[in-house]
This record gives sequence, C-alpha cells and structure tokens, in this order.
Amino acid sequence: MASTTSEVPATSQNGDGSRAQLPITVLADRVLVQVGPSEGERLSRAGILIPATAQVSRRLAWAETVAVGPHVRSVKAGDNVLFNPEDQFEVEVQGDEYIILRERDIHAVAATRIDGGTGLYL
Repeated sequence: MASTTSEVPATSQNGDGSRAQLPITVLADRVLVQVGPSEGERLSRAGILIPATAQVSRRLAWAETVAVGPHVRSVKAGDNVLFNPEDQFEVEVQGDEYIILRERDIHAVAATRIDGGTGLYL
C-alpha cells in the first residue's frame, strides 16, 4: 500500500529580511502530530475536576496527525493517534507546537476511514 507524504508550511528569513514559506516534508517512518488544547484540566466520569498539575503515572496521550512520512503504513494525516508523551521530540513551526514520533511508537489509531468496529487499532 503506497503512502503519500504530507507537507507542513514553515517560514524562513530571506536575506532582505522578508519571510518566505517553505514546505516541510516528513521523512521515513516519522509522524508529525499536534496535541490539542485539552492538556489542561479534565473531568473524570464521576464529574470530579482533575487539575492540570495532577500527576498521573504512565498515562498515554491522544494527538491529531498533521503529516506522515513515505514509509508510514498505518497512519494517515487527520487520524488521531495514541502515544506515550514521555517518548517525544517537540518542534515549533510558525509558532505552533508539534511532536515528531516514529510509527512504531504509536500504540493505537482512531480514524473514520477504518471499516467496522470501533475505529481503533490496538
């Protein structure tokens, strides 16, 4: 199954001080994801407010895939992926924070394009 690469726009400084947009292509088996704004306080099922400063040991996080490399087989741009936030490399592109993961570091994929079931690969 052939996978297409996705590009993310970035800016660079030209010699005359102006800014030019450059496309960034993710390479090999890398996946570029962006964690949503839900990193703050959260509500438990019982309605208890859990503050952002509360430590939860070994908790995995969900993020939306922005771009994938050419050797990624199971993930497409727009999918939600489950990963360990301790195994991550952060990068900033045009003021936005992204995380670069390897495909093997992704534990699950949630996507509407998956036929049948819950839409999760576990």
